[in-house]
Amino acid sequence: MDVKSTLLIAAERLFDRHGFTATGVDRLTAAAGMSSRTLYKHAGGKTALIAAVLTERDRRFMRRLDVRSVDALFAALEDWVRVEGARGCLFLRAHGETGGATPEIAEVVMGHKAALRARIAEIVAVDVGDGEDAALAEQILILLEGATAAAVYRGPEAVAAARAAAGVLVAKARA
Repeated sequence: MDVKSTLLIAAERLFDRHGFTATGVDRLTAAAGMSSRTLYKHAGGKTALIAAVLTERDRRFMRRLDVRSVDALFAALEDWVRVEGARGCLFLRAHGETGGATPEIAEVVMGHKAALRARIAEIVAVDVGDGEDAALAEQILILLEGATAAAVYRGPEAVAAARAAAGVLVAKARA
């Protein structure tokens, strides 16, 4: 594994478990097994590292959403929670910790949320089979975001409940 990949994996793990502010450069370098000089050479600084971690996470998460039904969308989220853990949305946590005031981070966060919304709209259009349904796509997005947040304290059951609610909405849209 190359140095940048090692750094991104270690940084994501620390940011996800401890937060962005609480994770200092010393902790990052220790976890990645590298000097601070190497970290700065490959990441350019903590802000750039956060943006890179979020960009990589977006790539991995969106790859899981290569599905064709709303039910499969929630199955993918259930799998994500089971594999990655239920600590809430890392993008919203980054936005919350920075207050949206760091352009490099805000850009990645807003890009991820826009891509997520667009992907859900595509899934809804395929699943319902009646063209674009913006209202249903928005409802599914809110269920998915809410399930991600509620899974922090309710576990995978929150995603299962959202999946059931989404099924009702999709069935109604098909009727």
